[in-house]
Amino acid sequence: MTYLYIKSLHIIFITTWFAGLFYIIRLFIYYKEAEEKPEIEKNILLKQYKLMIKRLWYIITWPSAILATGFAIWLLILQPAWLQTNWMLIKLGFVALLFAYHWTCQIMYNQIEKGYLKYSSFALRIWNEVATIILFACVFLVILKNSLGWIFGVIGIVSVSILLMLGIKLYKNIRNKNNWDNN
Repeated sequence: MTYLYIKSLHIIFITTWFAGLFYIIRLFIYYKEAEEKPEIEKNILLKQYKLMIKRLWYIITWPSAILATGFAIWLLILQPAWLQTNWMLIKLGFVALLFAYHWTCQIMYNQIEKGYLKYSSFALRIWNEVATIILFACVFLVILKNSLGWIFGVIGIVSVSILLMLGIKLYKNIRNKNNWDNN
């Protein structure tokens, strides 16, 4: 019974962690685009986005990452045999990538705190899809738990990634065309 409660809490905090990661990049994009607004509008927006980013990062995203990790460790203590399985070792590799992604977002957050963000809104849109790919990989691994399923999952991830990149490029082209038409 304890196992099911711990597993439920782990899933809940994984969900809120990813929600925070998805939304933080969206706020970074808004912040970056606000830098191009007229001065009065820019100052108001940047101040508001900094506040929203700080609250999301330290009230939702970081606590969710810590709690998800804590419950994951607890699950591994309850089920140590998982560490002998290929799917879990591969999943832990993707979790390491997720922590690297999270840390990179922390670096972006630190830049915003200093008043700049060196990434373009287009680069941030692409960066946002990295978390999606990690999420897909982890879900496929946990649900399918076998090599063949994982291979098909990776093919699916690559296909989804290509579609996402094409979608982002299409969105950028449409947006540039609309900006061109409005000027």
